[in-house]
Amino acid sequence: MTVPLPSTGPAAAAWLAPGGERPVSATDLGAWAQELLSGGDIDAYRSLFADATRLEDPSRRYHARVVLLEGGLAAATHPVSVPANAVLMAVAEAAVELVEAQPNEPVVLNCAAVALRELGTLEAALALFDAAHRLDPSLLGLEQNLAAVRSRRLDRPSARSVQAALSSLARRATLAAQSARPVAGLTLSLCMIVRDEEEMLPRCLAAIAPVVDEIVVVDTGSRDATIEIARSYGARVIEHTWTDSFAEARNISFDAATGDWLMFLDADQVLVSEDAERLRALTGHTWREAFYLIETSYLGETGDGFAATDNVLRVFRNRPQYRFEGRVHEQITHTLPVYAPGRIQQTTVRIRHYGYLEAVRRSKAKSRRNIDLLRKQADESAPDAFLHFNLGSEYAADGDTAAALTEFERAWSMIVAQGSGVDFRYVPPLVARLVEALRQSGRLDEAAALAAEGLRRYPGFTDLVFAQARIAFETGAFDAAREYYRRCIALGDAPARYRPIVGSGTYLPRVALAQLALRDGDDEAARQLLAWCLERYPAFHGVVAPYLSLLLRAGMRPEAAVGEVERRVESVTPAVRFILGSALQDAGALAAAERQFRSVVADQPDDARARVALAETLLRLGDNAGAASQAALVSEDHMCAAATAHIELCALISDGNLEAASHALTRARTGLSQNEREVFGTWLAIASGGPSPRSLPVAAATVLTAILETLLRARSFQQFELLLPALENSDLSTRQRRELLGEIYLRHGFLASAGKEWMAVCADRPDAGALLGLARVAVANDQPQDAAVFASGALELEPENAAAAEILKSVETAQPTVDHP
Repeated sequence: MTVPLPSTGPAAAAWLAPGGERPVSATDLGAWAQELLSGGDIDAYRSLFADATRLEDPSRRYHARVVLLEGGLAAATHPVSVPANAVLMAVAEAAVELVEAQPNEPVVLNCAAVALRELGTLEAALALFDAAHRLDPSLLGLEQNLAAVRSRRLDRPSARSVQAALSSLARRATLAAQSARPVAGLTLSLCMIVRDEEEMLPRCLAAIAPVVDEIVVVDTGSRDATIEIARSYGARVIEHTWTDSFAEARNISFDAATGDWLMFLDADQVLVSEDAERLRALTGHTWREAFYLIETSYLGETGDGFAATDNVLRVFRNRPQYRFEGRVHEQITHTLPVYAPGRIQQTTVRIRHYGYLEAVRRSKAKSRRNIDLLRKQADESAPDAFLHFNLGSEYAADGDTAAALTEFERAWSMIVAQGSGVDFRYVPPLVARLVEALRQSGRLDEAAALAAEGLRRYPGFTDLVFAQARIAFETGAFDAAREYYRRCIALGDAPARYRPIVGSGTYLPRVALAQLALRDGDDEAARQLLAWCLERYPAFHGVVAPYLSLLLRAGMRPEAAVGEVERRVESVTPAVRFILGSALQDAGALAAAERQFRSVVADQPDDARARVALAETLLRLGDNAGAASQAALVSEDHMCAAATAHIELCALISDGNLEAASHALTRARTGLSQNEREVFGTWLAIASGGPSPRSLPVAAATVLTAILETLLRARSFQQFELLLPALENSDLSTRQRRELLGEIYLRHGFLASAGKEWMAVCADRPDAGALLGLARVAVANDQPQDAAVFASGALELEPENAAAAEILKSVETAQPTVDHP
């Protein structure tokens, strides 16, 4: 509610409750000031400032005074009952009195300067403008005010009636302006909540400890060396039982802190060292109540350059009313004076966040924990769009696209129901994540429509244009995809307030355009695009694999290609070596891949993914003993255990080490599915010369197909032939078996065998799928005319077959004279 405006002078407590403040709106208060001044009641206007001193909350007190000053300046532009100079004088006197009491308020300094400028007292106005600029150079309109005063274009003599008073007021204003300086000596407390953070905490504290005056750590039950590490950096540790509430734990750390300012970080957040001095300088900015920092959250598997940026509130004044709410994804912004412009500032201080890396999330089971807490919070509170947005984000991080889509749709429907005026900070990323969930779910038309709607609401949100490009690509509209990617580049990365993915307006669309160029056979255009990315963004590792693959395609030797990439990247980290190894493995350069993977496991012995990749490479090289020994080093309870068991069993059985394979199968039983155990048991029985295996169910036959492909990839032809009858004896239909074998043979370059399987399928039933298989074999065998015939036949049977249409288009582009039915 708001307080009705009086028609005459204000009552002493018309907008103040007996024990505090009453919810009067800023609009009403400003209009009230204008009404009083327009009516000539200057004394009543002055009394409002006295009333404002009774407001207990310092931010509301400040805001009320600013609104009164701005209302007075507005009234001076259209005087009614009294001359403009009288109104301006009242505003100037009130503003200068406030400046004398508190000179470190840029907005108040600016208001005082404007009033004195309009009264013709330019030297005092200039002193006030300079003081405001010294504190806050970004203050709206300040540069223009300074320029106007310095040019003296607004200099004019003041009325005699105010000259004497002005002279005294100008001296007071000039003297007060000299005191406008950031406050020295204020303290900053770092507040943290932790649990089992011995791996992450040292890097965090090493960066921030020299900047802060106090470290308060609330530990919620660590079983590792976290507490000892915290104390080694001088932290005061409070041990607190975890109650499923992040807000409660954070507030305990705030209650214990003694600094003038509070800063909160998690153990996986690290201050950028170059920004330490700027962070420290913020403590003197007492005209602010809180600060946003720029957070870069690294995404993906290994911190390979994929990241998202966000403006995050991390520093604020130590006031008891500033406290968190919410079990998880807790919020504090709503307790801050967001209503008072200038009280909360966006800074350029940066922090790096490593908690969204897949390895970190998996090791701590973060998504599952957060989902459980959010579900509990949902049971305790009313339906809330922000809660469903957070739930969707956690499901998406956990890989559950269907659940994520459900939650994002609920959140979006609530936002839509609230009307177009709703624009919370989480809405832009909600739109982007909902578009992505729709795309991943195959609902491409809905995804495209929502992306377009989102861009109408947030025109500079490049991520949505990038989504449009991906949708166009998936629908086969490649020309449209190119245009969208080019538009991304023209827009550049979106503002941090949208929480964009870093690179959506720079290197990511260029990588996508390079992929399109490769699809068109334009290797040189692709090389230039990828080289641009490496040159300007050497920390982005997502370009390493395609660039290396392009060099290998051009005939460069693996060692030389690796050297070229290593020369261009920012640093050759284990993550870079893993990517290089994977790309080399995909290209068949197995010896070079082995060297890269061995380097990774030498640096990071606990990197199970790298060890599995090394074991697989050794298996493909025919080093069965080496593959088995590497696989055996991976913990049985690791998420890679199933893949490791596959490699170890394939290596041992292929090497004829059947006793060790039997022991390995027994050891791996808890990590393998029933179908996997059945297939490996069947293989062991065949290899041991046992009786013919019984028929395998369809699900087990799918596992068997994957093993057959592993053997074919490793050129283990004897074992492949030995195991092939098990596929023939499975519950798969004859057509299914031939299609699976055709796909395997085609993927690994056994074109004659692939053609034989697809011809057999055609002989049984020549449908579009079978003809498409033959067309793909013909393309791989460099037989464009045959490819065109088979693709055309597939299109006659199935006109909407996009894969067949793409083959026909590519063949006709390369061979314009080809005739086909």
